[in-house]
Amino acid sequence: MTFIMPTTAAWRHLDARQGFEVAYFLDAPDGPRAEGTTTAVEDGLTWIVGYTIELDASWVTRRARITSRSAAGARETVLENDGAGHWRVDGAPAPALDGCLDVDLEASALTNGFPVHRLGLGTGERAAAPAAYVRAADLGVDRLEQDYARVDERRYDYAAPAFDFACRLVFDETGFVVDYPGLAVRVV
Repeated sequence: MTFIMPTTAAWRHLDARQGFEVAYFLDAPDGPRAEGTTTAVEDGLTWIVGYTIELDASWVTRRARITSRSAAGARETVLENDGAGHWRVDGAPAPALDGCLDVDLEASALTNGFPVHRLGLGTGERAAAPAAYVRAADLGVDRLEQDYARVDERRYDYAAPAFDFACRLVFDETGFVVDYPGLAVRVV
């Protein structure tokens, strides 16, 4: 499947939180870049997460700058990947993330599109896609084991065993989620 890069996308959060995410894309010669913000009210708490994520031409996350704001204050973290799956978080080596090629933001529907673009799975194929997972509340970074199985042209079965979570994600011609059951729906 060849994806058509959008200039912008937006998602409305569902069920787990109330809020909205808006992203803008730049398709640069060295790889795509996404800039966006997601806001939410979750369990009575409000937060804002902003991000700039730089990918290489094969959709491997190379750098992510993530900021947050909540009643607890402002935070920032920077993740850098050498392209071979070796990460630094705020300048310090992060060996627990070795082998991860993607960043996954807890507060974002956008980041589930990165492995779909990168893996290029055929129908019926499945692949592990561990990610550097960034939590919305405190910008803490952990390794998240996850996998994707392509069901057909636009649908993928997604699983994140650490959260005992699995669902069927629906993508459009841009290669980004349009329906993330219980979490987000694309509105633009």
